[in-house]
Amino acid sequence: MKRIILFVLLTTMLLPETNAQDDGVVAAVAGLAAIGGAIVAIDQLKEQAELKATEYVLSARPDMNSFSLKTLDFDGKKAKDMSSVSLITYKIQEFELADKPKLNGKKFVLFGFTSYGWVTDYGVDFSKVQWIMIDAEEWLQMMTAYVKTASSERDDSSIREKLRNGKIVNRGVKEGFNMSIPFYKLEGDMYTVRDYNDIMRFVYNERSLGIYLKETFNLVQIGRADIIKIHDFFYGDD
Repeated sequence: MKRIILFVLLTTMLLPETNAQDDGVVAAVAGLAAIGGAIVAIDQLKEQAELKATEYVLSARPDMNSFSLKTLDFDGKKAKDMSSVSLITYKIQEFELADKPKLNGKKFVLFGFTSYGWVTDYGVDFSKVQWIMIDAEEWLQMMTAYVKTASSERDDSSIREKLRNGKIVNRGVKEGFNMSIPFYKLEGDMYTVRDYNDIMRFVYNERSLGIYLKETFNLVQIGRADIIKIHDFFYGDD
């Protein structure tokens, strides 16, 4: 924020002092200030959400004594869009405590499912966020159900093997250069549905996975890009 303020001040000092440009200078400074305010708002919201996510982990998993928690999908969000954001995700990994420790422990992903209006002009209402934390095995089960929802493949063992060895891409599951499980090509208003557990149902639509939360009656969309990121986190080369 200090850099933005400095940039605004320098801009006002360096621009020519002519009456014809006064309105333009004021508009430019106001625009820069608005951009700076939006950046600060997003950063503050990200910090608050990370704090709540950390508090959830501390409460739900008292057995975890050392872990890293990083936001997966806040980058690129606009301040005006945050009230409608329906999912925030975090990468979590345990590590052994040491001088300059390495992230070499078990991995988790924490989902924060939000209800509409969780961000308002008055602040953030984290009571409207439902937290669900999963590990690699649970993710594999979820993606197996997702693949069965999005394709004609029905063999669980085959799907799990291909998911472990391959990658989820826009058109299906890919192993090397081969598309081993192609997804259905659907129109934008077409859906396939599969019950997953007592908490959620999966809804497949082209290029996205929908999770219908039974308790809140909310349908949350997970973009294919986020699915790819999470799968790479669990089963990638890193």
